[in-house]
Amino acid sequence: MTLINENYLKLPGSYLFSQIAKKTAAFKEANPQAEVISLGIGDVSRPLVPAVVEAMHRAADEMGRAETFHGYGPEQGYAFLRQAIAQNDYVSCGIDLQADEIFVSDGAKSDVANFQEIFSSSCRIAIQNPVYPVYLDTNVMAGRTGSFVEGLFEGVEYLPCTAENNFVPALPKAKVDLVYLCSPNNPTGTALTYDDLKKWVDWAKANQAVILYDSAYEAFITQPNIVRSIYEIPGAKEVAVEFRSFSKTAGFTGTRCAYTMVPKQLMGYTRQGQAVALHGLWLRRQTTKFNGVPYIVQRGAEAVFSAEGQAQIKENISLYMQNAQVILQALKEAGLQAFGGVNAPYIWLKTPQGMDSWAFFDKLLTQAHIVGTPGVGFGSCGEGFFRLTAFNTPQLTQQAAARIAAMQF
Repeated sequence: MTLINENYLKLPGSYLFSQIAKKTAAFKEANPQAEVISLGIGDVSRPLVPAVVEAMHRAADEMGRAETFHGYGPEQGYAFLRQAIAQNDYVSCGIDLQADEIFVSDGAKSDVANFQEIFSSSCRIAIQNPVYPVYLDTNVMAGRTGSFVEGLFEGVEYLPCTAENNFVPALPKAKVDLVYLCSPNNPTGTALTYDDLKKWVDWAKANQAVILYDSAYEAFITQPNIVRSIYEIPGAKEVAVEFRSFSKTAGFTGTRCAYTMVPKQLMGYTRQGQAVALHGLWLRRQTTKFNGVPYIVQRGAEAVFSAEGQAQIKENISLYMQNAQVILQALKEAGLQAFGGVNAPYIWLKTPQGMDSWAFFDKLLTQAHIVGTPGVGFGSCGEGFFRLTAFNTPQLTQQAAARIAAMQF
């Protein structure tokens, strides 16, 4: 008899976005004439920019010549890309981060999901509520939680992020080893200031805890008081891992490339209290379980940091943020309260008249033929909220906005 990992059975239902896809497909089948517009899953609509495509073409040509062919590459990423990331994302901003502290991967989702493997199953986690499901679900799979009871997993420290606290999580009241923070935040679209993050860094240092900091949307920040990297905070390299991605920034959702920063001074501990560098453990994990991102993709990612690439990518980001403003205006016209959309491509709206999240999903789909994401899918504090994304085309975003503005709530 082959036993399974029964922690998987603790997970309720299917993955959130799979459930949305099934409901949407069923509606389309029953209503084939309906023109459904998706403002739900955070996939991009703009193609790869010319600078990236040209770099990938050159790399593909290299792969076709014996003298420039590349076989297996370094699991942690080619030096040319790691150096470009270090220089452009960190050193140029006054942050002393070395290229060999950067690990290139096939996605921030993969890294966020996998990083927990190097910690003991006895570690207690804290997560924002609402939260990107991958943080919690992967820890459930690893056996760090109890059962799912009344919308919450036992053994998890939930950090409520509500309109009342401006979506800023309070420090944990209980003993916690790992904290997941996401800023700019998915799903709320809000972001943490320097002072907000400094409290977390100081707390982590005092409690020998580790912060797993997802900053996949830092390129969308528009306000000057919002932190782009947790390493802007003094002492953060002693307590934090940072995850970033080319997916939304440069349209790599289908191309797959991201990077994770693991400073060498960041430590975990054995049961005997011996300090162990997490950098070495993550290196060991990656070299054992990962063969690296394709050379062609990494050359494309390198081009993101060229002058041409930066100009072209910023144009796309600006377009998405204009979409966000269009959506926010439509929600205002419809009399709905909304948050986000300023430092992130996500809008977090309050459902009207106490309507629950899935009921609002059905109303929006059946009446306006628009797909969004029920807030409760991100956690219990997401009930009564709904997420819309700004990643569709300007034309379809404007159509969707007009439909929303015309709805009766």
